[in-house]
Amino acid sequence: MTFNKSNFHKHTFCIFQEVALDVLKDLKLHYKSKSGSSYYFVEDGVYRQSNHWGRAANCKWRLISDNNKNRTKIGYANWSDFYPDNDFEKLYFIEVDFTNKSAHFNHFQSEKYSNVAILRTATETAKLLKQIRTLLEETAWTKHLKEESIAVLRKEIIDQLITTNRSFQEIKRDYL
Repeated sequence: MTFNKSNFHKHTFCIFQEVALDVLKDLKLHYKSKSGSSYYFVEDGVYRQSNHWGRAANCKWRLISDNNKNRTKIGYANWSDFYPDNDFEKLYFIEVDFTNKSAHFNHFQSEKYSNVAILRTATETAKLLKQIRTLLEETAWTKHLKEESIAVLRKEIIDQLITTNRSFQEIKRDYL
């Protein structure tokens, strides 16, 4: 499916890249939502100025940002960065950055999908993502496990969670 200014806001997943405020100075505002987000359409994509990212109406839109100061941010995405979203198909996989202890989900149609991670529905992905974020931040779950290096153990277990359908409890038994 090809997305454009007339359908990008209907059940889509997208990752926007933050851009500077001055990018909008010569652009015409095309639409302002009831929640206060502003949309500026260009030939190749859309700029969105908003103070809320993540769930936007019936869409899942994430903003990649280095700026944690400003609440209102401007993101840009090409039309080709939008993917179809629904709650019943297995569309999502999880990516983990062990260095920064962060985890996010992505769409299988993105160029980042390598056919290694298991695809899951949005609900399954959200549940597993929550568990993985807990494993990245906490260490209480390592009590009574054989592995001495928490970093190694964390990576091994999370990698298995992402690439198999085994539960955390099943995987954890391997390390008792």
